Amino acid sequence: MHGFGGRGPENPMTSVETLKAEIKKLSSQSIQEKMNLHDLAEDLPTNWQKIPETAQRAFDAFKTLEAKRAELAELKAASAV
Repeated sequence: MHGFGGRGPENPMTSVETLKAEIKKLSSQSIQEKMNLHDLAEDLPTNWQKIPETAQRAFDAFKTLEAKRAELAELKAASAV
């Protein structure tokens, strides 16, 4: 019987593949938030009140993406040893 990931959560390849999938999703979300911020900026001064919340969503998306990329790099480095 084969379960997802072979040996379970400790399997480094499963973790790498899982992180890559998360990063792909987060990258798409980050790009969408960037576009939302860009669109808001193009429409200024209309909806200027939305600047803080829109910028915060973009900031949070890219911060999360960067953290996952760092996590993947650490995991790859650890598994290369």
